[in-house]
Amino acid sequence: MDIDPLDTEQIGLKTLEKHLIRTRESVSLRIGIPKETSHDERRISLTPGGVSVLKANGHQIFIEKGAGDDANFTDRDYAEAGADIAYTADDVFRKSELILKVAPLTVKEFELIEPDQAIISALHFGSQTKEYFELLTQKSVTGIGYEFMRGSDKEFPIVRMMHEITGSIAMQIAAHYLESVSEGQGIMLGGISGVPPATVVILGAGITGEYAARTALGYGAQVFVMDTNLAHLRRMENALDRRVITAVANQQYLNNALRFTDVVIGATVAEGDRSPCWVTEEMVMNMKPGAVIVDTVIDQGGSVETSRPTTHSNPVFKEHEVIHYCVPNIPSNVARTATYALNNVLVPYVLAIGDAGGIKECLWDNVTLRNGTYSYKNHITKKSLSKMFDIPYREIEMLIASKI
Repeated sequence: MDIDPLDTEQIGLKTLEKHLIRTRESVSLRIGIPKETSHDERRISLTPGGVSVLKANGHQIFIEKGAGDDANFTDRDYAEAGADIAYTADDVFRKSELILKVAPLTVKEFELIEPDQAIISALHFGSQTKEYFELLTQKSVTGIGYEFMRGSDKEFPIVRMMHEITGSIAMQIAAHYLESVSEGQGIMLGGISGVPPATVVILGAGITGEYAARTALGYGAQVFVMDTNLAHLRRMENALDRRVITAVANQQYLNNALRFTDVVIGATVAEGDRSPCWVTEEMVMNMKPGAVIVDTVIDQGGSVETSRPTTHSNPVFKEHEVIHYCVPNIPSNVARTATYALNNVLVPYVLAIGDAGGIKECLWDNVTLRNGTYSYKNHITKKSLSKMFDIPYREIEMLIASKI
């Protein structure tokens, strides 16, 4: 079959169409996908192609009517792929044993979730409450969070995908808010002949930071990357062929860099915990008027003291004459691309759950899903959440070993 080289949505996705051989222990899963109702969330966790793969492997998929509209996937697309279109969220939750979502459960969805159901979604623990986890344990929900899913290769597959998108989009956002029409300084990221480029400071040398740096270099900006981990800075220098300037993120270097920068990209990450806040309000006060901060980790607490969550419909505010963009779900701005990215990572894990005989059986063998589990059988299973919200926890390995 010929592939159109310009059809970017198909390149690299054909391997998903290969149907796996089901084992004798495998089960048919009832998978539910409700319409996302969190503010400005436009993504959906499965594409029609992903649905067809799961359907061919014997699973049943219930998708709420209109769930894919914001990502430009129609109900007809999903129905033709083999999904059952449900007319209400209540219908989806009632018929399903495994719920796939993008955003965490909402208050209304907590009323719909059934005891002993499993949910795979983002957790956004930087904006969660103790009550959220208490409700999960009361209903004996198995919760698997994107932020915790880590493979034996130490990679976070879903987080990486979203961080690649976030880093790239963050620079496009910064370029827009530097323009005069956005009340910025009225400068270009890359400059032109005879006019120096903008200066960009990226806080954090992780995946978001790397893709922000790649995009900023593509624009022609001068790029500084700061981190507290020298190994991460070395990796960044090697990955980008030493085209970036790196520095340890101590108070002296941060103060000097922020005083002269035009753009700050906040991308500090702490695995399974709130993001470290490196930029104080005093540092922001000393920044240029019209400079731009894009805090990409605001959903995990933020990199900048003056940051507070905003929305796609009202994305920016000014603090000390500095423009702050602090939207938690930046990839939602490119909902179709982000949905393909999510689908490509999630489908193999859902197939693995079915092949193992169910979620409980799969946790024995699948290290990524086991690492991703933060709630299991009336227990919170992450020490970081226990410390953050002062709730008891038990290790997931102990729980599944005791056959609870």
